[in-house]
Amino acid sequence: MSKPRNYQTEAIIIKKIKLGEADRILTLYTPHLGKIQAVAKGVRRPKSKMAGHLELLTHSLLSLARGRNLDTVTGSQTIAGFLPLKSNLELTSYALYTIELIEQFTADHVENHPLFELLLKTMHCLCQEGNHELTLRYFELHLLTLVGYRPQLGQCVTCRSPLQPITNSFSPRAGGVLCPNCQRTQPLTYPLSVDALKVLRWLQGSDFNAVSKLKVNPPLSRKLETVMRGYLKYLLEREVKSTAWLDSLREPTKPTALL
Repeated sequence: MSKPRNYQTEAIIIKKIKLGEADRILTLYTPHLGKIQAVAKGVRRPKSKMAGHLELLTHSLLSLARGRNLDTVTGSQTIAGFLPLKSNLELTSYALYTIELIEQFTADHVENHPLFELLLKTMHCLCQEGNHELTLRYFELHLLTLVGYRPQLGQCVTCRSPLQPITNSFSPRAGGVLCPNCQRTQPLTYPLSVDALKVLRWLQGSDFNAVSKLKVNPPLSRKLETVMRGYLKYLLEREVKSTAWLDSLREPTKPTALL
């Protein structure tokens, strides 16, 4: 049975590129269709009625028409505009980081409804007061679980022995934590303190409410970020591009301009 030519879907706009003089190709993450691409015709014209509904970091209800190569957006309505994410440079950098990871870790047309919900909840959480660094760590850990790269934090990846309450090591190549004896077998590892492992385990095994209950000092927060970045870089075989902007915003000597 053929699919209807016209359909509707919720979507979060995670990427956009210019096409011709007035169009854009949008990458959309949807709850039931996974990651799809569509053309938004005339959206770059000043009088476009759809432009505001099709900006990055927007949760919209879209009407689309199926095409031979790419579908075409025929209508759009904003569900959530996430204005705080677009008016604060730091929050913008956090949000762009999350959608870059979604774009990099997903294939086209593969439904992953829990991943859509994770992204949506993360964007809502970033709009609220709280520890946004921990929000990103929660997002990373649960993203990795949902795309098949859940890190092993419960026992040594190599010898399967319980991890003792001492400094262990995280190995991107092994996909989890190593005890001190097994750490010697891996070329690149990151020291993981008792507190760091506790936080990662807590975030991995909890829901979003856990983020607001944790208090983490800046040095420990940086250590968690280093470990997770190392694992993501290994899996993607490249740096996550948006981290460079995120890092630049932390340097007090660099001027920051409003978007």
